[in-house]
Amino acid sequence: MRKRSNSKNSVLKSVQILILFAILLNPFSSCDNGLFPHRPLLVEKYGPLVKDTAGIFDLPEGFTYTIISRAGEVMSDGLLTPDRPDGMATFPGGRGRAILIRNHELMPTHNGPFGQDGALANKVPENKIYDMGSGTMVCPGGTTTLIVNEETLEVERSFLSLAGTLNNCSGGPTPWGSWISSEEIVVDSGVSGYQKSHGYNFEVPASEETGLAGPVPLKAMGRFRHEAVSVDPRTSIVYQTEDLEDGLIYRFIPDHPGQLREGGRLQALAIKGRKSLDTRNWDEQLFPLNKPLEVEWINLDQPEAPDDGLRFRGFRQGAALFARGEGMWFRNNECYFACTSGGRKHLGQIFRYIPSPYEGTPQEESQPGTLELFLEPNDSELVQWGDNLTIAPWGDLVVCEDNPHPYLFGVTPEGNIYKLGRNVGFKSELTGCVFSPSGRTLFVNIQQAGLTLAIQGPWEGEVL
Repeated sequence: MRKRSNSKNSVLKSVQILILFAILLNPFSSCDNGLFPHRPLLVEKYGPLVKDTAGIFDLPEGFTYTIISRAGEVMSDGLLTPDRPDGMATFPGGRGRAILIRNHELMPTHNGPFGQDGALANKVPENKIYDMGSGTMVCPGGTTTLIVNEETLEVERSFLSLAGTLNNCSGGPTPWGSWISSEEIVVDSGVSGYQKSHGYNFEVPASEETGLAGPVPLKAMGRFRHEAVSVDPRTSIVYQTEDLEDGLIYRFIPDHPGQLREGGRLQALAIKGRKSLDTRNWDEQLFPLNKPLEVEWINLDQPEAPDDGLRFRGFRQGAALFARGEGMWFRNNECYFACTSGGRKHLGQIFRYIPSPYEGTPQEESQPGTLELFLEPNDSELVQWGDNLTIAPWGDLVVCEDNPHPYLFGVTPEGNIYKLGRNVGFKSELTGCVFSPSGRTLFVNIQQAGLTLAIQGPWEGEVL
């Protein structure tokens, strides 16, 4: 009897070992201990993409797009619609209108609002232009504002709302009804004919009235290659990404909530107990997947950084490195941001930051915020260089890719991926994805083509 029993036990043990090896070798297995994190699946949430007969943008069955703006068109203020639209945000307007504020990532060689010879600049008061440049060519960057009728998808009014800046890439909305526009360049005054230094954030009120924002650089928020920002509505703390291969993640704690011009403290994110951690995971998996790590924040002096050295100083003090921080969005006490070239294959990562209940106060040391590597597929069939992102009304991420024929893709809370659209008409990245306040319309840009699209369809859980 004992021998027979041992034989049964041996068989059971052999089966258990085989099952264990099967789990170890299965790339899709998921265990709660964090050793085998969730591997994202490609799913068809809205079905396959249908070929666009116009050859511009493929969408799932039941979805449509409308081109609402083209570069070069004359706006309501008599200026030209600038080229290279980038980061965007929407705000509620009157009578069912959406206020859409749009960045333009422009340098002097690009087509701006004043025409190729700059002749239209005389339509704008000089005190409303941040940098007049050499006098013959005004700095062409800034923002435009569009008033969109969601019923007809007509732009009822469009106008320049920030002028004289450079390379306005992304930014982010504030809870108090404004857009922060971010310069993704650092250049000193006196160089190449520039009258002012660049590398700052600027604040643009969301307004239906035609007019330009006062071009005041928010210097206390730091001078670096800004990409995106997101604001925690609970604390008014502003989180910021830096678009460099050795960039940092910053936060700005304003001295007076909602008053960014009044100054504040600039800090850089560090991983608690892991000084100067390299989160890029290029050579080895130093930052684990799906495992929240506690963070701390390092004070940064001299935020204006005349030497463009904030990231170097921060790293020496223990701040973590990130691979080209890009789009960032805050909702429901979670802040997601993309790192375009992170991961073993340099195809991109998405992180999730959850603030401390005591964020920005001395008490946060007792219960720190946490940072999680939410997504790192290392598979170009799933993600190839995610860039701008937003959070959909139903909770999924919607992400723009930055490659010649990019997808607009969604990510579920479980980390699975679905294709929502694709640029098939132009070799250009997608930028600025954002939903209207009603949740009915998704706006997105095809940057190199100078097009802004409005997409509508049977969104999940649509509540209008």
